[in-house]
Amino acid sequence: MGKFLSVCMANEIVDIAWVVTEGAAGMENQALGLAERLALPVAVKRVKLRPFWRRFAPRLPVSPFGVATADSSPLAPPWPRLVIGCGRQSIPFVLAIKRASGGRAIVVQTQRPRIAPAKFDLIIPPEHDGLIGSNVFPILGSPNRITPATLAEARTTFANLFESLRPPRLTVLIGGASGAYRFGANEIDSLTAALKALAHDFGLIVLTSRRTGAENAARIAAALDGSGAYLWHGEGENPYQGALAWADAFLVTADSVNMACEAAATGKPIHIFPLEGGSKKFRMFHASLEQRGIARPFAGKIAQWSYTPLDETGRAATRIQQLLDVSATAPDMKA
Repeated sequence: MGKFLSVCMANEIVDIAWVVTEGAAGMENQALGLAERLALPVAVKRVKLRPFWRRFAPRLPVSPFGVATADSSPLAPPWPRLVIGCGRQSIPFVLAIKRASGGRAIVVQTQRPRIAPAKFDLIIPPEHDGLIGSNVFPILGSPNRITPATLAEARTTFANLFESLRPPRLTVLIGGASGAYRFGANEIDSLTAALKALAHDFGLIVLTSRRTGAENAARIAAALDGSGAYLWHGEGENPYQGALAWADAFLVTADSVNMACEAAATGKPIHIFPLEGGSKKFRMFHASLEQRGIARPFAGKIAQWSYTPLDETGRAATRIQQLLDVSATAPDMKA
């Protein structure tokens, strides 16, 4: 009897969604963006494998529960009805939860997992990855947490920072060097020259990122000294959503899918600032934005146009909800 009860408890499912990631903000926001669109409470689980085992992810030969770092979130029954994972190290944990729940937890993975898609109930990769399959739901770019409601709230919250800026307001989202793009002295020279020229006609809201680097951020700040531009590069409260909400147009460096997609959720014109480098996937992504009338290459001027705000997150969340609805009617899933 005791063994039977233990098995039942181990397979117990509760109506909650777990977001399972390595803890990086970009990954976590993708999974949270999907989870927050559903009618389930959400719990965030940050997990990492011990250094020796990380090299094996996502194809881990042992249970991840026994080789997680001490600061990883505990994962134990009752298991969630839904798991949304993002990131290479999350995959062994997501699949282990599926097994531990007796297959009853629905598991969804964002980005391309680089293992057999059949292991998941649903995969939500970017279109430019080219992944296809019966349980694959490609979207343009990446999921995010930007909605009309969050933008409206952010516009109020950050009015003290941005309302006084001279309109029209141009939000500039700056990434940095990556596996595909360079972001060195030449790129900074081109960018700072463009920003100095644009500051004559726009109130600038300029946000750098971790990848921008302190030296590059300092050069941008020096170039805009006295221009009246608002600059943020990592200190104090992050005004990112306010910068989206108050923008009349965007200038976004070419290296970031996430920043372009979040800007696209506003329906405001996006100008892609070119960087040296690139890849086939990035070219496909930027071409898709252009084809949908969302973005154009930056050619020295800021233009105005309109389009329907991009909401691939909502489209993907609808597909997840369909899976939840089906599972709720299955005999062994009823409460």
